[in-house]
Amino acid sequence: MPEENNIINYINHIKNNIKKWRSPRVRGLRQRWILNTIAPIFSILSFIVILFSVGISNYYFGTIQKGLETRAQALANSFNEYFMNSGYTSYNIRAVQAADRFEDRNRLELQFTNASGRIIVSTSGLTAGSLPGTDDISGALSNNLMTAFRGTDPETGEHIMAVSHPLVSGGRVRGVLRVVTSLKWVNRQVWLACLAIFLIAALCMILVVASNLLFINNVVEPVVEVTDAAKRISSGSYGFTVDKTYPDELGELVKGINNMSLKISQNEKMKSEFISSVSHELRTPLTAINGWGETILEDPAGDPVQMRRGIRIILNETRRLSIMVEELLAFSRMEDGRFTLRIEQMELQPEFEDAIFTYRELFKQEGISLDYQVDDEIFPAIPGDPERLKQVFCNVLDNAAKHGGAGKKITASLRREGGRQIVRIRDYGPGIPEDELPFVKQKFYKGSSKARGNGIGLAVCDEIVTRHGGEFTIGNASGGGAVVTISLPENGAA
Repeated sequence: MPEENNIINYINHIKNNIKKWRSPRVRGLRQRWILNTIAPIFSILSFIVILFSVGISNYYFGTIQKGLETRAQALANSFNEYFMNSGYTSYNIRAVQAADRFEDRNRLELQFTNASGRIIVSTSGLTAGSLPGTDDISGALSNNLMTAFRGTDPETGEHIMAVSHPLVSGGRVRGVLRVVTSLKWVNRQVWLACLAIFLIAALCMILVVASNLLFINNVVEPVVEVTDAAKRISSGSYGFTVDKTYPDELGELVKGINNMSLKISQNEKMKSEFISSVSHELRTPLTAINGWGETILEDPAGDPVQMRRGIRIILNETRRLSIMVEELLAFSRMEDGRFTLRIEQMELQPEFEDAIFTYRELFKQEGISLDYQVDDEIFPAIPGDPERLKQVFCNVLDNAAKHGGAGKKITASLRREGGRQIVRIRDYGPGIPEDELPFVKQKFYKGSSKARGNGIGLAVCDEIVTRHGGEFTIGNASGGGAVVTISLPENGAA
């Protein structure tokens, strides 16, 4: 049974691969790959095979023709010089003698023709008396030039090569000396050489195709995986990741897709939490404002202490709503690119102290002391947006009371350090967990804190300070609590 299951699993694996290869995107990728890679290689190999075949054929036949021409030239010169001036009868006798003494009769056939092109003497004896009528004989007789012929012998049907040289007597062509050889062995050698180069080219082509198919399979598989993953992510399966890993650039692509999916999932989760948090944050102060408003309205002549308490709660909740609305508006402008600053020469100290004095009384009502420290020196004006920077100070102070109010103490200071004006706000609460420090400035991030908030205040503060060319850092202070440092250059953004 286990063997049967293995066989079934293997068959299913093959079916899945076939389906992948039949899919349009894989088939299109394979066709483009063949067109762009295999087709040029096939063309080059075909050209090489044709070039080699033509070259080897020309080499073999050219060598043979040159040898025949040399042999025919030597024999014809001898005949023309010593025998042709003795008359036609002497020519016949000498031709018979030359044919009988011809040493290469096993490889070549020596023929002599009369002035009409008919063979009168031949070393083979089979062609004597025949009239070949080939171009080499007619060319030698009519043009008085040595002429070659390669083709089929009209008499025997054999593939031959022949060279005919005219024999001249008294200024007239009296006959032709013809050297003939069969091309059967040469054709076989040429065919074997061409077959060898064809087989080599075919083997190279098979290796190229096999290696390319193997390579494209390794490319297609992750492409299909990534494509499927992208489709699932685009359809809403945020957090889906590709399990397979690859060692090359495709591995980097898979890693990027996985990271993108996880970040989208995290952002979606944070957005959902943000919407839930904002809904809760809006509902709580509105409920308090509505409840105390109705209480005061129904009992205008009631207890003054109770009335003052209700008005204080309404003011506190209204302040929270105002900060929240400012954060949401700033965040909305940041998201769609409408977030701008109105830069002017401003004094940082009055704006910071205005926020300190505003929150000191509010914190006092909650039992939190706010200590302010400042150097006894003149702080020069810096380029900045007073409204936005005051928004940063108010948000950080409110955040310190919200998350570190358990320490019942907040310290704020303003210093000049190296051409920069430094604002530090520290609380004495529980601090921030070390594993959450890298994320506290990210939008929608709330971490493990149970304090009220929408998770975008610090992100907005970081954006404002960064656009001023400054630095906005958050860390844990020595001795407990968290400290926020706002560093602004006195010469403006770089």
